[in-house]
Formats: sequence, structure tokens, C-alpha cells
Amino acid sequence: MSGIVELVYFATAVTFILGLKRMSHPTTARSGIHWAGVAMVVATVATFFHPEIDGRYILMLLAIAIGGGVAWMGGRKVEMTDMPQMIAIYNGMGGGAAAAIAAVELIRVANDPALAQGHGPMALWLGVLGALIGSVAFSGSVVAWAKLDGRMKKAMYFPNQQWINLAVIVLAVILGIVIATTTPSGVTLLLFFVLALAFGAMMALPIGGADMPVIISLFNAFTGLAVAMEGFVLDNAAMIIAGTVVGAAGTLLTQLMAKAMNRKISNVLFKQFGGSQGKEQTEIEGSMKGVDPSDAGIQMAYADRVIIVPGYGMAVAQAQHKIWEMVELLTERGTDVKFAIHPVAGRMPGHMNVLLAEAGVPYDMILDLEEINNDFDTTDVTLVIGANDVVNPVAKSDPDSPLYGMPVLNADQSKNVLVIKRGQGAGFSGVENHLFYLDHTRMVYGDGQKVVGEMIASIKTL
Repeated sequence: MSGIVELVYFATAVTFILGLKRMSHPTTARSGIHWAGVAMVVATVATFFHPEIDGRYILMLLAIAIGGGVAWMGGRKVEMTDMPQMIAIYNGMGGGAAAAIAAVELIRVANDPALAQGHGPMALWLGVLGALIGSVAFSGSVVAWAKLDGRMKKAMYFPNQQWINLAVIVLAVILGIVIATTTPSGVTLLLFFVLALAFGAMMALPIGGADMPVIISLFNAFTGLAVAMEGFVLDNAAMIIAGTVVGAAGTLLTQLMAKAMNRKISNVLFKQFGGSQGKEQTEIEGSMKGVDPSDAGIQMAYADRVIIVPGYGMAVAQAQHKIWEMVELLTERGTDVKFAIHPVAGRMPGHMNVLLAEAGVPYDMILDLEEINNDFDTTDVTLVIGANDVVNPVAKSDPDSPLYGMPVLNADQSKNVLVIKRGQGAGFSGVENHLFYLDHTRMVYGDGQKVVGEMIASIKTL
């Protein structure tokens, strides 16, 4: 029976990988999720037949019922605009589960040192490392969720923060070595997990909104690695393969997100994004010029080519459905409309793509930075709704700017630019957007959904 279970684990792992591959394209992503989900269900059912389960079926069924029930209700109720925080907290649960598995095994080893011989020294080291990484992923993801959900309003800093963080992680590593090489006491185990959890939280506290896509994908990688390591401890092939794939995918995604912002991952974790850098930034010339939504709608209606650049402000205003309604009106008039998506727009990788897909926008209208950036100079009107730092031209021109070198969308090269924005504040980086002050830019102030609704009404009168 054990061999059959392992064979099923292998088959489900292959299915999981194939599902993950299908998630790489919008047209096959839904089926990829279904494939991966079915694989996880089959792997879970197979676990009931594992010889080492030893009749603990009631506890397993209870855990599945509670966890599955909470996830089902949460998934049905969550708004698409709240998807980043849901993903952050669910990712954290994965890391927490890996840490909990490690805690149980380490407590068993502490109570019965003979079990250490059964696991083997390598498995014990991996178990401790998985416990550390899983705990960091859990507490860090909880902080990320709190920030994304608005429960924690801004990045938090305190004196000597990085030195304190370093001291905490060094102490946690030392305790981890003690646990892996000796028979640990309950106090040692408790202190180890407290320090690991504290480091994860303090690691995420200073992360600003602009860096959220990077930190979320990094914690996702941590969760995958922790699960894989605990798979070695439990000798569970499904956990090893699934965790390794998730960890590898999360690591690659983290690198891509950091590259999209032209930032090193170490800078994301250990340096504040934006703010004063000890240099004077280029003085902004001109002023912001406002325009009424009705006039902006007319300008859009008479344009031959339009590019729409969405950002987090669109998600906050839940304006994606109104945007698509306006696009349908424009296309009926013969206007060529495309959407330009920056890799780090929103609060998680693919945030804008998810919102636009939910509103019914066809995939072929949604283009990324590399695909569309050369089209702005032939565009009549670029409409920016809720985006800020990702369209700031200072990133291309001012070496003293914190944004310098970050690839941005070339919205400034359009013949006309309309910006829907609540007020005149800077973006999450704290850097003023020079795009808003250009002669061919007009600001349309107000709530995104309301403003677009007035633009739609104006277009319908023509």
C-alpha cells in the first residue's frame, strides 16, 4: 500500500506541475488551477491510505472540514479588489502550516531523542531550517495582509531597525543549530519560534506599498521552500515536489518583480523606497492643470488611438467595470483601445490583469510594458487611472531620483495624457510625478468610478 500511495503522490505532483504550467497564460490559467486543485484532492485522499496514518482519520477530516470550510466561504465572499490581501494571508497559512509540522516533529524529538536517529541528521537540519523559513513567511505574510487590508496604514520604522533585525535572526539561527545538534528543551524551542516569528514581522514592517509585489512573491517562495523541507522530514514525495515547484516559481517571480523595478532584492528588504536619498531632486516646472470629466470624455471619443494605464487607484475605486463600459463605447466609434500593464502595478503580481479579466476585458487588449511601450508616441490619448510611480518620466531622466532606472511606461510620449486621481499627492514612493505637470497632461480629479461614469455619459451624448 505504501508503494501505491507514493506512486499516486508522484502522479499528482506531475499533474500539479502541468497545472502550474497552464497558469502561465491567461487563456489556460483557469484550467491550470482546476488541474492543480484536483491533484491536491487526490493527494489528500491518498494520504488516508498511508500505513503510517494509524487511524487518525477523525482529526484529518476535522482539519479538512474546518480549513476547507473557511477557505470556501472566504473565496466566495472576497471581492476581486481584495484579492492581494487574501493571497497574502493564504500564503502565510502555508508557511504557518509548514512551521507547525516542524514544531510537532521537533517536540517529538525533544521528548524521545531516539526519533532523531529515525529522521536522520540531514532531515533534522532541514526540519529546523523549514521551521525558521515557514515562521518568517507566516508572520511576514500576516503583516503584508494587514497593510494591504488597510489595517496597518504605512511602513513602520524604528531606531537601529536593521541591526535589531540582524540580532534577532542571528539568535534564531544559533538556537536552530542548538536544536539540530542537541536534545532541545521546551524553552529553547519556544524561544526559537518566537524569534523566527518576530523576524518575519519586523522584516515586513518597513516595506512600502510600491514594494508589496516583491515581498509577497518572496514570502510565497519562502512558503514553498518550507513545505519542501518538511516534506523531507516526513518523507512525503508530494510535499517535496510541490514545495520545490512553488519555491522555485516564487523565487523567479521575485527576481522578475525586482527587475521590473530595477531594484535589488536586498534593497527592498533593507532600504526604504523613496524619500530623501541625500540628493536634491530635479525641480518640477509648471503646474497641474485640471479638466472636467465631460471634456475628458469628449477628448477620448474623438481619439483614434487610446492607451489606458490602470493602477492601484482603479482597484480602490472598483472602476474596472466602468472602464470596460467606456472602452466598449469607444470601440463602437472605431477607436483603437489597448491596456498597458506595468509588471508591478497594483499590490501583487498580475493584480491589474485579474481585475480587468473580471470586468470582461479580452486578453488580447491587455499588453505588458515591453509589448506596448513603443506605441505611446503614436497614441492620441493615454488615460492613467490610479497609477503613479509606474508612469513617472523622472525615472528615465533624473539620476538623483529614487525611481531612476526603474522601467516605466512611456505615457509622457503620448500626444495627450489624462490622469484620473483623487488628489495631488505623490505615489507610494513619495516622489512627485513629473508627468502630471507636463503641458499636454490634464488632471481629472475625483473618485475613479464616478469620474469614468461622467465620461461615459459625455461620450453617449455625441
